[in-house]
Amino acid sequence: QVQLVESGGGLVQAGGSLRLSCVASGNIFGIRAMGWFRQAPGKQRELVANMPNGGSTNYADSVKGRFTISRDNAKNTVYLQMNSLKPEDTAVYYCAAENLLRARYWGQGTQVTVSS
Repeated sequence: QVQLVESGGGLVQAGGSLRLSCVASGNIFGIRAMGWFRQAPGKQRELVANMPNGGSTNYADSVKGRFTISRDNAKNTVYLQMNSLKPEDTAVYYCAAENLLRARYWGQGTQVTVSS
């Protein structure tokens, strides 16, 4: 089992920045990738960015050039730096981890609200 705890969400004006953090604990040695998803009201959960172990990062087209995913393996933490935020970025953001068996674990989610 892997436990994920997110932090860093909040309310920000359009054009502003936020940094989300996600700390992993438990059976972290089996993690093959970590990433961030988001879900806006009435919409399906979508991938924002992910970072496979030793692989290249992937971003949704809507956030390319504005968001950056990074990992600090010493702290078992993954970050999502969000710049130039737009109202359409408003959503609950979820941290996710996938293990070698392709099982996916989720954090509890953190609300990001961008006002216009």
